[in-house]
Amino acid sequence: MDDLDLATLYSGVADYYAKRVRRFGSTPLGVDWSCIASQELRFVQIMKVCDFTVPLALNDVGCGYGALVGYLLKRHAEADIDYLGIDLVKSMQCRASQLWRAQPWASFTTADCIPRTADYCVASGIFNVKLQQSIQHWEHFVAVTLADMHRASRKGFAVNFMLENSNSSYNNSCDALYKARPDKWIRHCEREFGSSVILVEGYGQPEFTLLVQRQAANC
Repeated sequence: MDDLDLATLYSGVADYYAKRVRRFGSTPLGVDWSCIASQELRFVQIMKVCDFTVPLALNDVGCGYGALVGYLLKRHAEADIDYLGIDLVKSMQCRASQLWRAQPWASFTTADCIPRTADYCVASGIFNVKLQQSIQHWEHFVAVTLADMHRASRKGFAVNFMLENSNSSYNNSCDALYKARPDKWIRHCEREFGSSVILVEGYGQPEFTLLVQRQAANC
């Protein structure tokens, strides 16, 4: 898959979510989540990668309208956070900037790669909707994104995936949703990044979360 194909993929994803937010506004439906409760349940899992006892810089990849900012205000109001939300969709960035303009610690940008290094990168739901992309193209996009998150993280990153049921007739190749088994991407992160990976599952959703932590350098 070359850069032109990847640009086409980004364009298709951006167009899909631009239509969602135009129809549903700054709501969970606008970013393809069913409700606030399920959206925040995912946030609980991905934020387990962070240590909130010390100041931290956080990149939120595929931030949408910045719902994670609202979650952080509720759950970690005392934490010292330098937050950057990154999204493919310009209208998402505009909505997020307007919605959270009173939070000086939160900023937003439009990009297809992460523009700064932070302590942590997180991404919730960005690998779920593959539209009509082939499984090979979509998994290349996943691998490129994981590499970008690793590069831009000093301490670690967290992502989630919809869970493939090996006992079902589900076929990734012809479905608009991407689903995976944990071992595939755990092995990928261990092999490609030399990272330790914690699997989080069993939290009431047909999915799993990976907490990918950098290994301490040997002296």
